[in-house]
Amino acid sequence: MAALIAALDDEEDILELLKVSLEKAGYRFAGFQEADELFRFLARETPRLILLDLMLPDMDGLEVCRHIRRTERLAHVPIIMLTARAEETDKVVGLEIGADDYVTKPFSVKELVARIHAVLRRPSDGESVSRRLVLGGLIIDGDKFEVTADGQPVELTATEFRILQLLASRPGRVFSRDQILDYLWGHEKAVIDRTVDVHIRNLRLKLGSAGALVKNIRGVGYKLEE
Repeated sequence: MAALIAALDDEEDILELLKVSLEKAGYRFAGFQEADELFRFLARETPRLILLDLMLPDMDGLEVCRHIRRTERLAHVPIIMLTARAEETDKVVGLEIGADDYVTKPFSVKELVARIHAVLRRPSDGESVSRRLVLGGLIIDGDKFEVTADGQPVELTATEFRILQLLASRPGRVFSRDQILDYLWGHEKAVIDRTVDVHIRNLRLKLGSAGALVKNIRGVGYKLEE
C-alpha cells in the first residue's frame, strides 16, 4: 500500500496542491486545516510522514510538533515543516523540538516531493549500513527501528535514528557535516549549516550517558567511538 502523508495547513489551495502533487507521486494524502482535525486523525492513523505549517490560526505549529513528538506511537514519524518564516532561528527551533527537515514557502512542488523522498529513503539507498549494530551500551536495530541505551529504550526521530545508524556503521570513522547531509538528503539538501549540529545535540541528550559515544571532532565532523 502506498505511503500515507498527512498535512496541516490552513490554506485550502495549498492542501489541494499537495493532494494532487503527492498522489501523482504515488502517495496517499490526508489534509487538514485545523490542529484538532489532525490530532483526531492521528489518534487512529499513523502516517509515514507529516507536513506541518508553522503559521496556523488555532495553534502554533511548533506546539503541534511538540505534541506529536511527545506521543510515543508517533515519535518516530518524520516531520517536514512548511514555513513562511525566513529567520534561521525559527528553523533551528523547529529542528530542536523534533522536525526532520523544513521547506520555506513559497516552495517548489518538485523540491518538496524530492525532500519527502529523501526523508523516507531507507538507509540502503545511501551508504551501506548494518541492520543491527552494537557499541558499548548502545544497541541499534534497523529492522525494528529501535535504539536501546544502557538497557533503556530511546525514542528518536527518523533523522536522529539515521544519523546514529550512519555513525555506528563505522565506529571511529569521522563523518563530515557534508557527508552526513549527503546521506540524509542526497543532492536535494538545501539546509542551514547548523542542521546537523542541532540533530546531534538532540541525539546526545536522548542517549543520556551513552551520548558521550558521539564525539565532535572540531572543524571536521562527528564520530561514534567508545
